[in-house]
Amino acid sequence: MANRQPRVLVVDGERFFREAIRDALAGAGFDCNAVASGAEALEAALDPQVGVMVLDVKLADLSGIEVLRRLRAERPSLRVIVLSAHTDQDLVLEALRLDASDYLAKPLHDEELVLAVRRALTAFDVESSWQRLRERVRRLESRMTELVEWPVERADDVDGFAERVADATAEVLGASKSSVMLLEPETSELRVVAATGSRIAAPDMDPVALGEGVAGVALSLGEAVIVDDVYTDPRFSGRALHNRYETSSLAVVPLRSAKRLLGVICATDRAGGVPFSDDELALMKILSLPVTAFLDRLAQSEPEPFELLAPEPVEATAGLGGATAGDAADAELAREICEAMILELEPARLLDVALAAVLGRLGGEVMALHLIDNRLGELVRERQAEQGGVSDRARLPRDRGLTGVVLQAGSLVATDHPERDPRFDPEIDTAADGEPRRFLCVPLKLRGKVLGVFRGFPDVGADEAARTGEILGAALSAAVRSVLLYRSLLESIDEVAEARREAATSIQR
Repeated sequence: MANRQPRVLVVDGERFFREAIRDALAGAGFDCNAVASGAEALEAALDPQVGVMVLDVKLADLSGIEVLRRLRAERPSLRVIVLSAHTDQDLVLEALRLDASDYLAKPLHDEELVLAVRRALTAFDVESSWQRLRERVRRLESRMTELVEWPVERADDVDGFAERVADATAEVLGASKSSVMLLEPETSELRVVAATGSRIAAPDMDPVALGEGVAGVALSLGEAVIVDDVYTDPRFSGRALHNRYETSSLAVVPLRSAKRLLGVICATDRAGGVPFSDDELALMKILSLPVTAFLDRLAQSEPEPFELLAPEPVEATAGLGGATAGDAADAELAREICEAMILELEPARLLDVALAAVLGRLGGEVMALHLIDNRLGELVRERQAEQGGVSDRARLPRDRGLTGVVLQAGSLVATDHPERDPRFDPEIDTAADGEPRRFLCVPLKLRGKVLGVFRGFPDVGADEAARTGEILGAALSAAVRSVLLYRSLLESIDEVAEARREAATSIQR
C-alpha cells in the first residue's frame, strides 16, 4: 500500500465558490474536502494528511488572515493559497507577509487553480520528506551512539545488545516487527536472539538454515535485500519459506566482517503498510556498523572462526583482509555523517563536514563527491576536502576508467595500484595533478539509481578502504538525498516567491 496523496482543504463561506473549487480539484484528481468557516478549517487542518489549504481571506466567523496566523503556529509546513476579490488588496498583502504560498483572484480560472494547487502540493511533499528524513537520521544518530558506547562490562551480553539493536531497527525504520538473527557455526543455522512486535518469544522461533529463507539467502550472498512480496519474488522462488513471514514486504541486512558470517538484522511490517525502500536499507546498513564491530570482536576470541564462504559483495581490485579496530572507526564515521545531516541544513556545509570526516578517517590528500549533471552528460565535482594543495578533477566523463566502471556497475572499486588495472585511465582515475595514488571510488545511490560517486585517494590500504567504502556508500547516499531534498525545497520556495512578486505587482496595478 503506497502513501496516500496529501489532501486539499477548500475554505470558502460562499457555497457557489466552495463547491466549484472542490469540483474542479476533484476533477483534476486531487483528494479534496471543503468547509465553510474558519473554525472548521482550523479543526480540519489538525489532520496531518491535509497538505494544502485554499483559503478565502473573508470568512463570516474568523478572517482568513486570523486562520492563516494560527496555522503558521500550529501547522507551519501546511501550504496555504489565499483567495480574494480584487478589492481586498491589503488583506492579500498581509496574507503574503504571513507566508501564504500563493494568491488567486476571484473569479477563478480552473487551470490556474489546478496549477497553483499542484505546485503547493509539490512544495508540501518536499518539505515533509525533508523533515521526515531529518527526524529519522536524528533517531539513527542517537541509537548509533547508544550502540557504539555499549558498556565494556556488558561486552559478553549478546542477547541484551541484540535487544537494543532490534528496538533501534524498529524505531528508526518505523517497523512494527524487527529481529536480530545470529549464525551458529556448528549448525550453519540462523538463530533469533532478539525480536520486537512478535507474539512468539525469540528463543521459541524456528532457526533458518544458511541459504534458505530471505535471511539465509541474504547472509549467504552477503547482500542487503528489500522484498516487496516475498512469495512472488523470483529470487526466492522454490525456496522453503513455509509461510514464515506474516507480511509480504521486508528488509534484511547481513552482518558480516571481513572473515566471518555473523548474522542478519530483519525488519517487517512497516507502519501504514508502506513498502521498504532504498532509504530504509541505507539506514539499516548504517545501523549495522556498530553491531558488526561488536559481534566480530566477540568472534575473534574463537579458536576456529567461521570463515566467509560467500562471494564478495563489492568489486575491489584487492580482497578484503582481516577485521581490525577500523570497524569501530567506521561506525564512528557513519555517526559523524549522520550528526552532520542533523545539524547542518546548508548543502555545502553538510558535504564539507562529511568529507572532512572521511578525510580524517582514511587520510590522503583529497576526498571528493561528484554528481551526474544530465545537462552536461558528465560527473561534476560537488564538493571536496583536501589537504596539501591537491585537488580532484572538476569534471569527469561517465564512461571511462575505473570511475566509469563504478558509475555503470554500481559497485565500489578499491585498489593500492590502480595503474596496474587494465581499466585504469590516467586522465580520469587520478587527481588533478595526474599522479597515480591509492584509489577508492564508491557509487552514490538513490532508490536504486546511481546519482554520482565518491572518490578518494586514501593513505590506508585497499582492504581497509574497501570496508570503509561500503559504509560510505550508505552514509553519503543518505547525505546526498538530504542535499537534493533541500535544493528541491529551495526551488519550491523560489517559485512561491516569484508568485508573490507577480501577485504584488498585479495588486499595485
